[in-house]
Amino acid sequence: MFESVQYARRRQKLRQQFSSGLLLISGNAHASMNYPHNNYPFRQDSSFSYFFGLNQPYLVGVIDIDGGLDLLFGDDPTIEEVVWTGQQPSLVALAASVGVVAPHTTLADAAYAVVKPSHALHAVIAEARSNGRTIHYLPPYRGESTLMLAGLFGCTPEQVDAGASPGLIAAIIGLREIKEPEEIAEMERALVITKEMHIAAMQQSRPGVFEYQVVGTIEGIMRGYDLHGAYPVIFTRHGEILHSRDHTQQLAAGDLVVNDSGVSSALGYASDITRTIPVGGKFSPRQRAVYEIVLSAQMCAIAAIRPGVSYLALHRLAALEIVNGLSALGLFKGDPQEVVDSGAYAICFPHGLGHQIGLDVHDMEGLGETAVGYDVTVTRSDLFGLRNLRMAKPLLAGMVVTVEPGIYFIPELIKRWMTNGDKGLHADLINYDRFVEYMDFGGIRIEDNVLVTLTGSRVLGPAIPKTCEEVEAVMAM
Repeated sequence: MFESVQYARRRQKLRQQFSSGLLLISGNAHASMNYPHNNYPFRQDSSFSYFFGLNQPYLVGVIDIDGGLDLLFGDDPTIEEVVWTGQQPSLVALAASVGVVAPHTTLADAAYAVVKPSHALHAVIAEARSNGRTIHYLPPYRGESTLMLAGLFGCTPEQVDAGASPGLIAAIIGLREIKEPEEIAEMERALVITKEMHIAAMQQSRPGVFEYQVVGTIEGIMRGYDLHGAYPVIFTRHGEILHSRDHTQQLAAGDLVVNDSGVSSALGYASDITRTIPVGGKFSPRQRAVYEIVLSAQMCAIAAIRPGVSYLALHRLAALEIVNGLSALGLFKGDPQEVVDSGAYAICFPHGLGHQIGLDVHDMEGLGETAVGYDVTVTRSDLFGLRNLRMAKPLLAGMVVTVEPGIYFIPELIKRWMTNGDKGLHADLINYDRFVEYMDFGGIRIEDNVLVTLTGSRVLGPAIPKTCEEVEAVMAM
């Protein structure tokens, strides 16, 4: 955990944005794999972790605006639970470790004032509601949380989402999206391990190796540090499938493999890195030409990052760089800017440039993707591809974003577009004969995690090989 004063300071900043009421921030419960006592590795709710810092299940935090108190609801383990899990710190001690204490009292008195059993939450909420106080809560994304909130508010599960507080959502996004120095340091610690994962994957990606063998190496490195992935590993010779979870293919010389993998730090901060690997250790001339276009698009976007620039503008900049490069290879025709404006580029770049990253790999998107990535200055596009842009609003110093352009030759997408109408969709801008020649190519994505600074940007973590020469050199070791 961070120092207790840091959690107390975060809660105070949140409290100052409300004049009255209760702010209810629920932690996560255990999630069962296939029966109640066989659980997935526990992952705390990120907003609860941000404000209350504790990594134990079945906890709820309440910030009482009128009373000026922070409350923690939960239960100490029973003796039956201790037999199975060992002795755990008391809830009183845990609360004190994150600054949940009543002001101007002894530690013992403070603990009893602000630490309450789980069943007491119903009475606290019922009393607040009877007194006409507003209770703000976040939209749940797990069934257990939905049912808990439905029980607290006497509504159906279907009504829970509608009651989530826009004010609390906006306030938490405003705080969490500006990363503190300690958070940046935690993300960079994760990136040190992520570099090790990616270099090992490059060196193991040889003809005859199965994808799952490389994935096993990646996951073994994480577990060797007692850590888990920030998301399931994407490692595939079918890089044209953006988020393939299948790892059953055998690698062959000449394949391109997309490795999108990152680890969560000890405090839950994510890393998210993608590299594209030539099986056999060398890019072919055709692969190198397309790879250099993707790398150029990424570098142009990173160089343009600074406070006040919208992420939509960066996406369009990267798309224009891709179109310019592919036009030189004969895949697009006409005015490159028209290709971007029309959305025709999405035939090979059908996703957004990136997203915020922090305690979540897609940071805060549990609060609503549009709430996180858009504001009053920008609305989501209806264009294919561009509507998938998760982050579009202007950047602020302290944000951390991913920058991950890609080029993908998706056979089904190419076939559908080229048979749309008499001549194909955007036929005046797309050279379908050339796209057909690339339908066996696969895909390329390159991704880094970038901090927005006061004057520009900084790629976080140690440098992970990404030029053709750097990747080939690592694979030759």
